[in-house]
Amino acid sequence: MRIELERRGSASPLFSVISPILSLLLTLVFGAILFWLLGKGPLSALYSFFIDPLTEVWSLHELAIKAGPLILIAVGLSVAYRSNNWNIGAEGQFTLGAITGSILPVLVPSWHSPLVLPLMMVMGMLGGALFAAIPALLKTRFNTNEILTSLMLVYIAQLFLDWLVRGPWRDPKGFNFPRSLDFSSDAVLPPLLDSGRAHASIIFALLAAVLIWFMMRYMLKGFEVTVLGRSERAGRFAGFSSRRMVWFSLMLSGALAGLAGISEVSGSIGHLQPSISPGYGFTAIIVAFLGRLNPLGIIASGFVLALTYLGGEAAQLSIGISDKVTRVFQGLILFFVLSCDTLILYRVRIIFGAGKTLAEGKH
Repeated sequence: MRIELERRGSASPLFSVISPILSLLLTLVFGAILFWLLGKGPLSALYSFFIDPLTEVWSLHELAIKAGPLILIAVGLSVAYRSNNWNIGAEGQFTLGAITGSILPVLVPSWHSPLVLPLMMVMGMLGGALFAAIPALLKTRFNTNEILTSLMLVYIAQLFLDWLVRGPWRDPKGFNFPRSLDFSSDAVLPPLLDSGRAHASIIFALLAAVLIWFMMRYMLKGFEVTVLGRSERAGRFAGFSSRRMVWFSLMLSGALAGLAGISEVSGSIGHLQPSISPGYGFTAIIVAFLGRLNPLGIIASGFVLALTYLGGEAAQLSIGISDKVTRVFQGLILFFVLSCDTLILYRVRIIFGAGKTLAEGKH
């Protein structure tokens, strides 16, 4: 007996829409089983994880804070993935964006000007884009796998940040803690409302999602991304350059990850420290696929994954579970999203002996 995947003639439009919803429902079912195995009441645990964090106004602000970087990064990754360039190093580009965007408030803290904050955002985007240019160069020049190079650069960025805040950028008045100077008021993203902490990161994210959606749907560049992603040979016949697309897609995704990094540091933290991300760059990969690589779908999936962070923190206090449960939920979502999408495109065939077959997954 063996199991094979047979490609379907065409994907069902209905199941393409249902797939993300089904993957979330399966995540909830297996999450309930997980809570039961941990000795927690499944329904009350799921309520604490997904509903309770939405009952307070302050938690909605926290949800926006966590959704902002996830959406920003995922929107950039969607362009890279749709062009068949697999940027896995957004976490490193997020970190480099935070570092380069912090140059002004850390090295020139006495400069007070309305230009400081816009320059920080631009420098953060440049830092993320240039860091993403490294795997782009290696791929176009040496045919190096961008998955490996972008992923390995994550650890270089994190170690570089750790060295900076423990060495040359450490606050001399910070009681020897590994952190930079606190940013001045001119270098901090102001809150959107007087009553909460939510800041402009979520505005950047929504604006980026709309602009990238418009590009992919109505502009020649979006058509180029789609054609080269589906068939590089067809793209060459159309006059498109796959080498230029590598640079464009990786640097665009790096720039948005860098913007997310400096927005997080400037808006939520107020200084550099060894840990500035709970894994936004990796979780954004799940956000991108849960949103079906559609920028507008990514907005919704970004809030869903942000809720797993917020719910995980709340559940640690309310029902006493480990913070690792958050990672388990995120992994379950990715697993079921990819599984459901696979069954949309392929039919499972179980073959017994020489000629007997059993086809599953028909629709």
